[in-house]
Parts: sequence; structure tokens; C-alpha cells
Amino acid sequence: MTESTRNATLSLDGQSWELPVHSPTAGPDVIDIRTLYGQSGLFTYDPGFTSTASCDSTITFIDGDKGELLHRGYPIDQLASKSHFLEVCYLLLYGELPSPAQLEDFESRVTNHTMLHEQMVNFFRGFRRDAHPMAIMVGVVGAMSAFYHDSTDISDPWQREVASIRLIAKMPTIAAWAYKYHIGQPFVYPRNDLDYASNFLRMCFAVPAEDYEVNPILSRAMDRIFTLHADHEQNASTSTVRLASSSGANPFACIAAGIACLWGPAHGGANQACLEMLREIGTVDKIPEYIARAKDKNDPFRLMGFGHRVYKNFDPRAKVMKQSADEVLDLLGVENNPTLQVAKELEAAALADPYFADKKLFPNVDFYSGIILEAMGFPTSMFTPIFALSRTVGWISQWKEQLADPQMKIGRPRQLYLGETERDYIDIENR
Repeated sequence: MTESTRNATLSLDGQSWELPVHSPTAGPDVIDIRTLYGQSGLFTYDPGFTSTASCDSTITFIDGDKGELLHRGYPIDQLASKSHFLEVCYLLLYGELPSPAQLEDFESRVTNHTMLHEQMVNFFRGFRRDAHPMAIMVGVVGAMSAFYHDSTDISDPWQREVASIRLIAKMPTIAAWAYKYHIGQPFVYPRNDLDYASNFLRMCFAVPAEDYEVNPILSRAMDRIFTLHADHEQNASTSTVRLASSSGANPFACIAAGIACLWGPAHGGANQACLEMLREIGTVDKIPEYIARAKDKNDPFRLMGFGHRVYKNFDPRAKVMKQSADEVLDLLGVENNPTLQVAKELEAAALADPYFADKKLFPNVDFYSGIILEAMGFPTSMFTPIFALSRTVGWISQWKEQLADPQMKIGRPRQLYLGETERDYIDIENR
């Protein structure tokens, strides 16, 4: 962090305190309040930390007003259209795009770590047959620390590196096996001759009874879903990973904590909520009714998958995801899937309606990713596990960055206490 050349003055009850102001390379200036309590005895109050910078970072930058998402300075639309997921993983982890030799080495290391310890098969089988895939992922990822003791020492840079590669490599296998267990099919082992996305699709959809060939259009769409969800700055699950990491927890426990947070429907379940809305609409002829309801301020119905909490203009990831959605639907068709028919018509109706354009309610990445995953044949219960798989590299990058930060402290938010003040205990016979 650069030295501050400006100060902000906070005044209260005749007293004043000087607080440093830091200027980032992009985004709003930040008032440094680390010494505020020591100087004044005051805390700040910011529920949800929506106006608080909890760290400094060089990984991802979002400008919601401009509709901008940068990874290490590179726009997400360029990365999604010109790059591929493992190259983006390298960029997030190491800060620069790899040379051909560096990329080949990185891809080889990831590919050679996709197998799971064979005893972990028994761990999967310990879950109930109807267990949600996210429940399985939280448990299995947390249990990796019991199987991979040689990569849990966070003070050892080499062990941190090994843990990073292992998590990126094994997460598709874990997610695919959670899916297979969920639907009662045998596990499919990874293959080293397939790329990252193709390997995941094969592990999800192959069966021993017949050969499975991965369609390149579906593989590319899957790769884009991974890329477009790789990192998203200091969101709830990333902040959870950082908070867990600040205690010195091992990497597998930290990522399991991130998965648990992502499971919440307000975070990782947006594309599932979008599909559920499309199923509620049901048929194309009901779209005008639901469009009218979305415009009615007195109606609680909202169009899921339109607009974004962070992006006040448009979601920069949506344009590339729409291209993939169009390609997948052209390949697989929508004739026999009423949900996808509704999705296509709803998209067209909303984009043509001035009401949604004026309010910047454009289809977002969750709308299109839900359509793609539905068309591929994934149940909605797998949408969030795929999100977790994609976001793992972002969590790991943030985790590594935090561990290398000399300013790192254990997270300890304060509170505005509104409960009872001190009072004496009353014996039970006197109550």
C-alpha cells in the first residue's frame, strides 16, 4: 500500500481526528480507519461491509457503474472469448498471462492431479443417497486435509503451491462424483488426454455401458462458464475464505468454508432461482402476464436473472455467455423443452421493452448460465456445485495473496451492541 498524501478529518463533540486517505489504481479513494478506535474510542458501523475495504488486492477489479470486470487488468470479455479457463487460472494465481511453456507446464500439473485418493470413494458413499451435491462437496473438500497432509502447512510456500494445484485439479472430479452419487450412477474417473472442461463433462455424463464423446461446442460453453465465474472480487464467499484463512486454517478448510457460503441462495443460487422462475412461467403464452407483473410495484414477483446488485449498467460477462447460450441451444434445440422456449422468448420480450432498458434490467450471467446448464442436462441441484468448481481458483488466489500480505490480521469485526447492560443473576426460585 502506498503512503497517503492526504487526510480526512473526523470531528465529533469538539474533537477531531486525522485519518489517512489512500488512492487505488482504480476505484474510489479509501479512508484508512485502522487507528480510529485507538485515537477516539469509536467504531464504524457498516452492516454487510458494503462501504468497507477489508483488504488491498491486485487480483480483480469491478466497476459496477461502467459494467467492467478486470482480472489482473484484463477485461473479462477478452479473456472469455480469446483465452480458456486454465490460462485464466494461471493469470489469477501468478499475476501474468503465461508463456506457451509456462502454460504447458501448468496444464500438465493440473491434469496429473485430477485423481482423488481412492479411499475418498468410501467417504462419498458415507452420505445418504439423496444428499445434496453441495453438502457432499463441503464435506469432501473439508476432508481433503485428512488425505493430503503434505500440503496443509500454510507457512511453507511449496505446500501452498501444491494445495493450490490439487484443489483446482480435483474440484471437477469432486463435483462430478457428487453428481454421480446423487443420481445413483457409478463414478467415472478422469482422463489425462482430455481438456479441463471436457474431462468434467465426461465424468458427469459418461456411463460404463457406452462410449461418450464430448461435443466441442458444449465443452467450450462449459469452459466459458468456468472462466466467467472464476473470481468476482470481495464477495461473500471470497470474504469467507479470507476470514477463515486469517485464523491460520488449512487451505482445504478455507475452501470448504467458501463452498458453504456460496451454497446460500442469495449468493450462488441465482441461476437456479432463474430456472425455477422460468418453470413457474411455464409456457410462452404466459410471458406477457409475468412481464406485466414484473412492472407492477405492488406485485412481489421479480424477474430473476435480470440486472445485478453490483453492475448498475450491464453485466460484462453476459454478452459472452449469451453467445454460448445461442450456440448450445442451436446445437441441442429447444423444441422439446418448454423451459428453454420460455427463456428464449422472455429474453427477447425483455430486451424489446423500454421499461427494462430504462431500468438497466438486462439479462445477466446467471440467466444465460442457467439456460446452458439446463440444456446440457444438469439438474438445478448441480448449478451451485459448478459455480463452486469455477470459483475455486479465485478463492485460492485470494487466499495466497492474503497469506503473503504483511498486514494480515485475524478477522475480528466489531458490533453495535443493543442488548441489556450488566444486571445481577436471579436465583431460579425468585423468578
